[in-house]
Amino acid sequence: MTLASTLFLAFAMSTDAFAAAVGKGAALERPHFREALRTGLIFGTIEATTPVIGWSVGLAASRYVAQWDHWIAFTLLLLLGGHMIKEGLSPVDRETAQRPHQHSFLRLAMTGFATSIDAMAVGIGLAFVDANIVSTALFIGLATLIMVTLGVLLGRVLGRVVGQRAECIGGVILIGIGCLILVEHLGLVG
Repeated sequence: MTLASTLFLAFAMSTDAFAAAVGKGAALERPHFREALRTGLIFGTIEATTPVIGWSVGLAASRYVAQWDHWIAFTLLLLLGGHMIKEGLSPVDRETAQRPHQHSFLRLAMTGFATSIDAMAVGIGLAFVDANIVSTALFIGLATLIMVTLGVLLGRVLGRVVGQRAECIGGVILIGIGCLILVEHLGLVG
C-alpha cells in the first residue's frame, strides 16, 4: 500500500468515530481539551487495535467476520444510541440538572469498539495485500485520535446550542451511523 492510500484509509476509518465523538461532546457539560484528548486516546487505541486483530484472524475467519461485522456494529450503536436518547428524554429537575463533565471509560470504550468493527474487517482484508499492518494501524489510530478529539470539541459548541437535549442528538447520531454501516454493507446504497 502507498502512503497516500494508507492515509486515505486512516481518514475513512476515523469518520464514524468522529461523528460519535460530536455526540459525546454535545452530551457533556463543557468538555475541556483534556477530556476531548482522553476520548480521542480511547477511541484511537481501539481503532488502531482492531485492524491488527482482524489481520491476525486473516483467512481462518474472514468470511464469518465479513458476514456479521455490520450487524454487530448496528446492534451496538442502536443500543448505545437508544440509551442516550432515553437519558436525554428523561424528566429532569431543572435546578439540579447537570450534564456530566466526562463519560465513563466503559461507555467510551463500547462506543469506540462499535465504531471500529469495520476496521477489524479492513484488517482481515489487509492480510491479503502487501500492507504493513503496524504502520497502517498506527495511522488509523492517529487519525482517529485527532478526529475524535476535534469531534468532542465541536460537540462542546453544539451542546451549548442545543442544551438539555444534546444527549438525544448524540443518540440519534450513533443510531444513524449504525444504520449507515448496515445499509452500506447490505449493498442498499449505489
